[in-house]
Amino acid sequence: MTKPLEGKVAIVTGGSRGIGAAIVRRLAMDGASVAFTFANSKEKAEAIAADIEAKGGKALAIHADSADAAAVQRAVDTAASHFGALDILVNNAGILLLDSLEAFRLEDFDRMFAVNVRAVFAGTQAAAKHMHDGGRVITIGSVVAERSGFPTSAVYSMSKGAVAAMTRGLARDLGPRGITVNTIQPGPTVTDMNSDPHSHEMLKGLMALGRLGEDREIASFAAYLASPEASFITGASLTIDGGYLA
Repeated sequence: MTKPLEGKVAIVTGGSRGIGAAIVRRLAMDGASVAFTFANSKEKAEAIAADIEAKGGKALAIHADSADAAAVQRAVDTAASHFGALDILVNNAGILLLDSLEAFRLEDFDRMFAVNVRAVFAGTQAAAKHMHDGGRVITIGSVVAERSGFPTSAVYSMSKGAVAAMTRGLARDLGPRGITVNTIQPGPTVTDMNSDPHSHEMLKGLMALGRLGEDREIASFAAYLASPEASFITGASLTIDGGYLA
């Protein structure tokens, strides 16, 4: 069978672990050549790239801290130059910093917005210069854009709400070129960022399905939005949360 992303080129930010790594592997499995960025996990990144290439795929790991907008844009340029094209951008890199209103440091506020919001804009801006008409921009947001759910999450929720709003605007900007722009909003998912088993048990009680999501499930949603079948979906923030918001 023909792979749905055969001949496509993708770049995933923050692709060395968690949801990002699952997306990198899924896009490669579906036939795309995949570049991905990493900030600190060099060995993990190189291992993922080597595994994909051992299976006959094409992968490129690029060091870039998403807090540095210029580094993100250079990574996009590098991916397009290396593979000769660019069709898919997945803005996955994100950080979670929590604290009370009284104690939250403005330096942490600025860093979280740099990674969670500014890097999305910078990456999309760079990708649009290389992207073919009919391309795909996918951002990994969060259900906290709809419901914070717990104290200390105001700034994180704000950053994900900003991504949802940006998605609608960018969909209008890029729509004339047939480029779709969408956000995936995962609910509680087992990842490196959410690895505390005690919190998992508490969260299970809030889920309609009684369990947390898995990174491969988020990756399958990203692969669908990257595929030709999703060509009429744009400007949407799409929830995949096991009924957390139900």
